[in-house]
Amino acid sequence: MSKSRKKEKSFAREGGFLIARIFQVSGRVFARKMRERELTRITPEQGRILFALWRSDGIAIQELAGKTSLSKSTLTAMLDRLEEAGHIVRVPSSEDRRRIMIRLTEKDRLLRDAYIKISDEMNDLVYRGFSDEEIDAFEEQLKKILRNLEEAES
Repeated sequence: MSKSRKKEKSFAREGGFLIARIFQVSGRVFARKMRERELTRITPEQGRILFALWRSDGIAIQELAGKTSLSKSTLTAMLDRLEEAGHIVRVPSSEDRRRIMIRLTEKDRLLRDAYIKISDEMNDLVYRGFSDEEIDAFEEQLKKILRNLEEAES
């Protein structure tokens, strides 16, 4: 295949560009919805950590890093800020005291309801006009893309 043909092919697909744009626009919409509810003390990045903990409270830092796709050093710094603000606590594992588990505080559990409402609104926006079957198929394709990229990363 000639160089010009390869170049044409690479410009024919927009998936990566569209995913990046969706990420940017959805982040701005999400941030606006947070401001509207005066939930400005939590950054979107911290929200990603809290979301993972709402789904699996009391998990190890390594597992949380995997669920959030954040490096352990980045995650540790963000956890420091969340702990200072009273949203999480670090507790030794009951099975292995060297292993630190991250747990939500009662203060943070109260934020959960607001985040759920915003997440539901975001899902309604994102999937407007999609059938349940289309959503399921789309999410399977996204998971496939993610697996491909994670494979390339390791």
